[in-house]
Amino acid sequence: MDLFHLRSLVILLSAVGCCNGQSVLPAGPLQGVQGKNVTFKTLIMPTDVGDFITVSWNFNGGSGLVPVVTSAPKGETVGAGYAGRVSLNSSTGVLKLGPLTAKDSGDYAVTMVTSAAVQRTGVTALKVLEPVAVVTIKSNLNEAVEFNSTVVLTCSAKGSFLMYKWLNGTAPLVADGNHVTLSANATVLTVAGVFREDLVGPIYCTVSNKLESDSSAPFNLTVSYGPENIAMAVTPTAEVQKKGSNITLTCSAQSSPAAVIQWLHNGVPLSVMGPKLVLDNVAEAQSGNYSCMASNAKTLRYLESTTAKFTVVEALSGTKITGPNGTLVAGNSTATLSCQASAGTAGTRVWLKNGVALSPSNRVMVSADKSSVTIKPVQKEDSGEYQCKLTNAVNTDSASLKIGVNFGPEAVSVKGDSAVVVKDRVTLKCTSVSLPAATYTWKFNGTRTDVVTAEYIIEAAVYKNTGIYTCEASNAVTGLSTAVAHQLSVKEEGTLENGLTGGQITGIVIGVIIALGAIIGGVLHLRRRKRQHPGGDVWMSAHHLKLNLDKTELHFLPGKVCPLQELSITVDNSTVSHSQSTKDLDVALVIFNEVDYFNKRLLLQNH
Repeated sequence: MDLFHLRSLVILLSAVGCCNGQSVLPAGPLQGVQGKNVTFKTLIMPTDVGDFITVSWNFNGGSGLVPVVTSAPKGETVGAGYAGRVSLNSSTGVLKLGPLTAKDSGDYAVTMVTSAAVQRTGVTALKVLEPVAVVTIKSNLNEAVEFNSTVVLTCSAKGSFLMYKWLNGTAPLVADGNHVTLSANATVLTVAGVFREDLVGPIYCTVSNKLESDSSAPFNLTVSYGPENIAMAVTPTAEVQKKGSNITLTCSAQSSPAAVIQWLHNGVPLSVMGPKLVLDNVAEAQSGNYSCMASNAKTLRYLESTTAKFTVVEALSGTKITGPNGTLVAGNSTATLSCQASAGTAGTRVWLKNGVALSPSNRVMVSADKSSVTIKPVQKEDSGEYQCKLTNAVNTDSASLKIGVNFGPEAVSVKGDSAVVVKDRVTLKCTSVSLPAATYTWKFNGTRTDVVTAEYIIEAAVYKNTGIYTCEASNAVTGLSTAVAHQLSVKEEGTLENGLTGGQITGIVIGVIIALGAIIGGVLHLRRRKRQHPGGDVWMSAHHLKLNLDKTELHFLPGKVCPLQELSITVDNSTVSHSQSTKDLDVALVIFNEVDYFNKRLLLQNH
């Protein structure tokens, strides 16, 4: 309080009387805000309440005393400039003043007189403060780059006795003296090497004095960063992709603003931009390394992803086995099987026969790349279904081919009765193993018959049906023929024998050996005399001998049915033998060359 105000207050107190007791006003100064109200409270004893005859308030703003309001028995008087701005409680002396103006700052004195003529007085000072307003944050930058930019924020406001505080969201913003600093009066906030999260709060500046506070509008500053944490994904994920499939690549990166994505194939930029690269109906030429490049035009930074590599492989299809076009004959032909696919490249090839892996041998040869199999020569067991399986990284395809090897006839045999009685039905069945099936012709006692089926049937046997029945099986493809003979005896009823004794068999065997010696001697005799003695046929018949029509076989016809034992005859160092025992004995000496007979093999055929 200046000297002038103090002098005025003394004069004011003198005018209202003595100053008995304590002041009825609290210690000041009292503060108020322009445009708002202020209340001057009093300190009085409870016994004084309602006992005041007069209550008078005066103001001294430095230009002399100015009456504010006075309450007396005759009524209340309001001073000039206070009409409508004051409210006085005459029972307690409490004064309400407002709305305040800057001119209301000064000293206020109250004098209250009780009904007992006791004066109660007090003096206090009022400071009218300018209201807190127009709180504003200003930045030195409109945009910032993470790690590169230093951001300076300045807070300004209107008002009296102002204090400043910064908030990040709702939490106080703490200065560390290095990265974040505040000016002495806290009006300037500096962020050096700004981080992306430093100013995303949003940021507020709060300004206050003892009576009120106000805050700025939320402040946000865009801090550009990135790109970083770039990642690329490929769907589907397989390293080998099938030709014609669809592949999708995606790329992402953390960046503000959003990064621009550029795609690269084998290091060469593609025309496709954006976070997704779609390869429809992919071709083999699109195999290779793919990556994406993220860039940020604000930060001027670039970042490339790791590389994803895949290979496009055409699926195998149209697999076919090409085989021999000609006829295959066992022991003579060579078969070559080749396996190829019309589309795709095989990584592995596997050959199977009848579902089992094909094993190479000295006849079965597989090429180094397993694209072909050569069988040289083919045998009958090589017939079957051959399968070729081709495999690559995306699929397996296969093909099969059946081949047949012509062979035979083999294992030719005649089944049927060897002895029957007159009028019996006789069926002789000739069988063989052959591909294609053999055709059959029959000879009776060396003479060709009209029977060309596998069965030779005699509906009712007669004596003249006794003899040698020869079945010849032929294969028109292989050009091979094999003949086998069967002895049939037709006898009277009741004359069939069930079997021979051991002694009988031994005698027959000895007789056969002697007969064979005679046969060979006869053959020599015939060879010398055939042309000079055409009556040799009579001699041969008398000795149970018979020549076939082409005179290449000499048949010995025994008189009884008997089992044949193992026999061999040697004539002039040439051996005549048979390979196995037969049920009925018919010895045929096969002469391969009439001129040079003894230089050839003399064979005792088994019938």
